[in-house]
Amino acid sequence: MAGQNIIYTKSFDFALEIIRITKYLEKEQKEFVLSRQLLRSGTAIGALVREAEHAESKKDFIHKMSISLKEANETRYWLDLLRESNSIGSLDFTKVDDEIQQIIRLLASIVKSSKLNYSKT
Repeated sequence: MAGQNIIYTKSFDFALEIIRITKYLEKEQKEFVLSRQLLRSGTAIGALVREAEHAESKKDFIHKMSISLKEANETRYWLDLLRESNSIGSLDFTKVDDEIQQIIRLLASIVKSSKLNYSKT
């Protein structure tokens, strides 16, 4: 993964962490419903970033990155819900909370600057 851009790397590493969290929640906490939602949205972020790498147009790139941003925001929702419902057991979500906030800020910046640059063409 050396040489990849930061959102690519961060979203991939984040997906790996989400997979680990989901495995823990299912095995140790017997929590399947919320953990599956978290898995779906948390891994979709990086998948959409990957798709955007080969977008058919600038508009398609913006669209894919915008959906990735929506998935990141949804992931933050599931993390909040898991924490507030006391479904996380002994997990500490501090690191993953920081990571999703960084990813959201990066994606928001990418979408905003891409839209601005697209409107100039």
